[in-house]
Amino acid sequence: MSQTGKIISSRNTLFLKRVLPVLLFGVLAAGVAAPLLIVGGRTGALPWPLLAPPLVLGIVIYLVLRRLVFDLADEVVDEGEALRVRFGSEQARIPLAEIINVSYSGITNPKRVTLTLRSAGPFGRQVTFSPRRRLFSSPFRTDPLVVELIERVDAARRR
Repeated sequence: MSQTGKIISSRNTLFLKRVLPVLLFGVLAAGVAAPLLIVGGRTGALPWPLLAPPLVLGIVIYLVLRRLVFDLADEVVDEGEALRVRFGSEQARIPLAEIINVSYSGITNPKRVTLTLRSAGPFGRQVTFSPRRRLFSSPFRTDPLVVELIERVDAARRR
């Protein structure tokens, strides 16, 4: 992606979307495999009561990741009058005037900024990204980047 603007999305997004799920499900798989090898090897039968909790935990982990992580844009670059958004190898340029709402969730981890667009683009009508982290930021205060973005979107719509 062109570095003509300022990256406003978190650098941890790649880790959250690609590495964290592999780590979580890898540990879960190891936690399932160990009892199966130990107990199942001795008795020859599958210990079904030992499989239920990891299965439920795996479903919960997947649902949480789907809700909070998998929909995050890989990178968002502020180019002044527009934002360049990248999901994998696909990119789209979103003019600020096309954004009708900017919402922020600072209590979730990762923090989330959701842009609602006037019309659906290549990534849908909503684009969500995790903003860059700031040291000593309170989860109860709106990120200054979001406040500035809201003001710039409002100014772009008035033009």
